[in-house]
Amino acid sequence: MVQPKLNAKELRVTPPTPEQLAKIKRKPIYIVLDNVLDTYNIGSIFRLADAVGACEVILCEGSETPPSSRIHKAAVGTETWIPWRYFPTAAEFLKDFKGQIVTVEQDKRAITLNDLKVDLPMALVVGHETNGVSPEALDLADVIVEIPMFGVNKSLNVHVAASIVLYKLLSFV
Repeated sequence: MVQPKLNAKELRVTPPTPEQLAKIKRKPIYIVLDNVLDTYNIGSIFRLADAVGACEVILCEGSETPPSSRIHKAAVGTETWIPWRYFPTAAEFLKDFKGQIVTVEQDKRAITLNDLKVDLPMALVVGHETNGVSPEALDLADVIVEIPMFGVNKSLNVHVAASIVLYKLLSFV
């Protein structure tokens, strides 16, 4: 069934009621921001977490946390109902995580996105806009995945990369 196209006003949702939130079937997917500094990326990842039904966003190191007007602008309010926690480092969260850890990074150990298979629960780790995922988080990963790049540019915006990988993962669950 094709859903009707929404206009700009309809895309900006009002905060959900507790009843609406209770009906959401959250998947055991944790989106881990390893020192992501750009508040546009942070807000967009809250929006992504809502879109895919992730259960939590994990903010680490230098990542700004809500409440923040800059995060709010990109998140369009989703940061007010998506559960989140803060950890001093991504490794601190990941060392006790019970599930598969997938990092998105260009690394000699990486597999291509097309070869990715995943089990839930899982943590998807994305990193700093320039420096990438921390070496400590990479060493804790079960899988390092790289998105194929076919042009001159060899990287994507953090929230775009997370979106591509998460929607690929959703085809498995």
